Amino acid sequence: MMNWIVLIIAGLCEVGFTYCLGRAKGMAGTEWWTWIALFALLYVLSAVLLAKATQTIPIGTAYPVWTGIGAVGAVVVGIFVFKEPATFWRLFFLTTLIGSIIGLKTLS
Repeated sequence: MMNWIVLIIAGLCEVGFTYCLGRAKGMAGTEWWTWIALFALLYVLSAVLLAKATQTIPIGTAYPVWTGIGAVGAVVVGIFVFKEPATFWRLFFLTTLIGSIIGLKTLS
């Protein structure tokens, strides 16, 4: 159970580093470097936590769950923070992705 929590935190770190990329966009100088440094930190932390989680969770399950959390989180951050469009099809496929993640967790 603990490695599932680690995997979820790794996925949230992935969401965090995509947020940092969005914030760095259009920045310059010190502000850009600050966001890129935070991006790099979260990127490494996400990968290390993913590696830790795969010690007990099969890689064929852990990796898709990790990327799924990142993808869902990036879309949600894009919609609510960066004001990207929330179209029907975007939300439809986001819902199917969430269902797939739940399915993988259930089967493991």
